[in-house]
Amino acid sequence: MTVAIAGATVPRLARGVRLREDAARGGRWVVMAPERMFVPDEIALEVLRLVDGARSVDAIVDALAARFTAPRAEIAADVTEMLADLAAKGVIAT
Repeated sequence: MTVAIAGATVPRLARGVRLREDAARGGRWVVMAPERMFVPDEIALEVLRLVDGARSVDAIVDALAARFTAPRAEIAADVTEMLADLAAKGVIAT
């Protein structure tokens, strides 16, 4: 299933999904969901920290573009693809 993510979309973590620092894993950040867990890589973690249910995808991209030296269009494509993948897996709700 493909999920469309537009710039105006305001993503949030799906019900029951939490992003938290896990002391048992040496302080690594994990995404906890019912009956599953995953450890996001550094890039995914930067995006997930900005998914707060208030910021739009465009606002997330703008924040990342201000923080990192990469073209905004490239960041937007990567963020949109990642969020669409997570939405299809039920981690992100729109």
